[in-house]
Amino acid sequence: MTSPSLWQPFTLGRVELQHRLALAPMTRNRAHPDGTPGPLVATYYGQRASLGLVITEGTQPSDDGQGYPNTPGIYTPAHIEGWSHVADAVHAGGGALFIQLMHVGRMSHPDNTTHHRQPVAPSAISADQDMFTATGPQKTPVPQELSISDIETTIADFRHAAASAIASGADGVEIHGANGYLLHQFLSPNSNHRADLYGGSVENRSRFVIEVAAAVAEEIGADRVGIRLSPSMPLGGIDEGDTESVRAQYTHLVGELAALNLAYLHLHHVGDDELLRTFRDVWPTAVLVVRYGRTREQIAGDIDAGLADIAPLGQFALANPDVVERLRTDAALNAVDPATLYGGGESGYTDYPTLARV
Repeated sequence: MTSPSLWQPFTLGRVELQHRLALAPMTRNRAHPDGTPGPLVATYYGQRASLGLVITEGTQPSDDGQGYPNTPGIYTPAHIEGWSHVADAVHAGGGALFIQLMHVGRMSHPDNTTHHRQPVAPSAISADQDMFTATGPQKTPVPQELSISDIETTIADFRHAAASAIASGADGVEIHGANGYLLHQFLSPNSNHRADLYGGSVENRSRFVIEVAAAVAEEIGADRVGIRLSPSMPLGGIDEGDTESVRAQYTHLVGELAALNLAYLHLHHVGDDELLRTFRDVWPTAVLVVRYGRTREQIAGDIDAGLADIAPLGQFALANPDVVERLRTDAALNAVDPATLYGGGESGYTDYPTLARV
């Protein structure tokens, strides 16, 4: 049986949660080509509303922010309209919707964006990763280095996307600062070779992340904003150095972000529990923790250890729309179909059986 700690209520920003589970953000590539989420997306998230805090897949704040085919956006009137139906579906099921704002930076290819321009990044250094495109896998190209003016425009894009999310009826946004994407690229010394205010020292490499978070918080209210970080996560060609370097970078960054009093800190955690404890000690609001390979019996582990307040679920929730009921009743869980994770239609998206349909 799952730990009793999972079933305790919790206040997160303006949202009252009935338990300590949440839906983790997972890319599913089911938006229309222009980035508008359609009815199938609303069905998918509505099915999982019982998770309470529903954090969406990465959603680009601009044309430059798109990395993969058929990912959603939140910066045009059509996007706002599409997300309004998602928000309605989640609210009808008793959940709260947080749209994750994800600018991929160099993790892109011109074939995957509407404007077909080169990707942008803190420095002109390729991620050297295979990127799926309509014509098959292609290497990520060398990106264009963002100028100071470009950085200011990008921060304004995040601000506009956050306002658009609230206009759609969402309850808040999560800023994606993890997993090798743009904000993470600014933090990492192997992807950020800048010699200006946004590169070099720990303080300078943190600056862009802090400015994005501050702008979004100013725009929609800090209690509607979460941020996701992944210290030492080696995705997208990122290498943040040794343990001492990572701790120095993130101790400074999280300390500065803590002063903004955001709604939550969401950690994609890869194993430094001493660093995690440091975050827990300085962060004033909710901490969410996801670990790779966590078993059903381990879901509440970080909550029970005092390291987290909420345990977001990834593949458990993807394959089980009613995962909350299944965990409460100790029912069996559906297995994930890996072949249907990205792109396609209903199969492997909205057709996983619930207990009522078994």
